[in-house]
Amino acid sequence: MFNRIGLIFSLALIAILTLPSVGLAQKKKKTPVERTIAGIVTTAEEVPVPGAVVQLKNLKTLQVRSFIARDRGDYIFQGLSLDVDYELKALGNGKESALRTVSTFDPHPSVVLNLKLK
Repeated sequence: MFNRIGLIFSLALIAILTLPSVGLAQKKKKTPVERTIAGIVTTAEEVPVPGAVVQLKNLKTLQVRSFIARDRGDYIFQGLSLDVDYELKALGNGKESALRTVSTFDPHPSVVLNLKLK
């Protein structure tokens, strides 16, 4: 009888001591704190436009940042706040893309917006 009680007590003690470590071993998912907006600037015929100017407007502060599209027509804006709405447009070869918006309601930390010059 005593051995049985001792065994139950030992198992209960082991369970109590190991449960907190199981909880600590689980990794917490990190919530992204920054947004990245990237894409490619193309002509109406889907040809990349290197050197096109992509403008990003912060709709909270009205600050405008510019990026000159690289050789493949690609651009990227990093380190953007998730709590701000943004507008993007591209200018190149005397043409302009449609105005695109990225909203705070979009939960994705990485957004791909391809811009077409018309």
